[in-house]
Amino acid sequence: MTVSAQISGDTQKAEPTATKAEDFVPPYPFRYEKMPPVWSLIGMAKRNFLSIWGVDDFQSRLRSKKIFTRELVICNRPDVVREAFQTNHEVLQRKSPQMRHALQPLLGDGLFISDTDTWAKRRKVVAPIIHGSRVKGFAPIMIETIEEQRADWASQGEGAEVDALADMAHLTAEIICRTIFGRQLGKDHAAEVVQGFSDYQRHIDQVDILSLFGLPEWLPRFRGRAIKKPVERIMTVLDKIIANYEAQKEKGEASVIGGLLEARDENGEPLSREAIISEAAVIFMAGHETTANTLAWAWFLLSQCDKSRAKLQAELDTVLAGRSPTFQDVPNLPYTKAVIEETLRLYPPVPILAREAMADTSIGGKSVPKGSLVMVVPWLMHRNPVLWSKPDVFDPGRFLNPKSKKPNKYGYVPFSIGPRICAGLQFGMTEAILSLAILAQDFELKLKDGTDVQPVARLTLRPGENLPMTLHPRHS
Repeated sequence: MTVSAQISGDTQKAEPTATKAEDFVPPYPFRYEKMPPVWSLIGMAKRNFLSIWGVDDFQSRLRSKKIFTRELVICNRPDVVREAFQTNHEVLQRKSPQMRHALQPLLGDGLFISDTDTWAKRRKVVAPIIHGSRVKGFAPIMIETIEEQRADWASQGEGAEVDALADMAHLTAEIICRTIFGRQLGKDHAAEVVQGFSDYQRHIDQVDILSLFGLPEWLPRFRGRAIKKPVERIMTVLDKIIANYEAQKEKGEASVIGGLLEARDENGEPLSREAIISEAAVIFMAGHETTANTLAWAWFLLSQCDKSRAKLQAELDTVLAGRSPTFQDVPNLPYTKAVIEETLRLYPPVPILAREAMADTSIGGKSVPKGSLVMVVPWLMHRNPVLWSKPDVFDPGRFLNPKSKKPNKYGYVPFSIGPRICAGLQFGMTEAILSLAILAQDFELKLKDGTDVQPVARLTLRPGENLPMTLHPRHS
């Protein structure tokens, strides 16, 4: 494989080319042989977290470097990932200062950024609400919402241009709103909350400079109107939904907000209004943004790989024969699942999982002082050539071939790993598989001519600000 770099100003893009004609190598940022100075890397990280890595970072097992006053430790093999996130959970459960400060205005003390007692108590309450055993009850709402998206695309006709990223964001927002807030509430509020999250991610700081210099945690971070406005917008909607829930609830329907309102801790006490809002925001962010990005990337990858697209269509035509899938069909769609898994490998929605050491510890025999930043970086590990064959190639079949080179579960972590693994993992996978199955059965999406797709990571990993594609119905 060869990699050529295009340089435009201070932006460098890699255009990878596979040596075998049948291999498709999707885009990734330039990888440095010799790393730039720290200040340059910080500037790049503010624009795109993916642009700061060198060739050696992908191949390493355990690396450390000093960033001003902070020790930075990067774990990039299953054994050290297990030691960091499983064995050392008690010491390394706290999210990084950057992640906490970036998300606290939006998520409060929600499960995603809380730790110690708050996290442990809240996890016991929240995890059962979105546990995998409940996904079967949510599946009919998912399917109904995806079928509405299919009908919308069908109404637009051959060759219609769509923004696949925006359409998938709207779809997953509708799904998460209806499952969390109930059907009517989802229809009323989905677009409002989606836009708020999008505006927030666009403006929030990507690097917490104050913490890198060791300044106190309590020191206020400046939040301008561009940050406060979307937070107010989202919180107003969530508060209104919760206040009106009892009056609007449909009897017998599984709804996460209902579960949060009815949940009790070990002392029999309900969650506070603030806690309910925080956890609803966490579930929405995790269930909407990440799945939307995964589906958008899947459409792009399939549009560029004829072989994979044909295999997917053959499976859907054989198993479903023109009907919509049900929850019971999901296990019978292994290639559809593999497409999602491979998309998550190449473009993990949260490409950096960073923790702060709450006490002195060690990883892989290396001393890790209190206050160190410990990172597991799916973007690196999922492309580590020691762990994967042809790591930059899009090949869903690797997840179906038992002889294919791939690591154990600690080397593939799109949903994190250890006690802090995503509680909604099964929800997200089922949602993505059903969405792709229903829509890809009826449509091919082709990338609009002249579109340059490059991965950009701020809070999550997106294919840029939009993804212009054209619709092509498979059956006249």
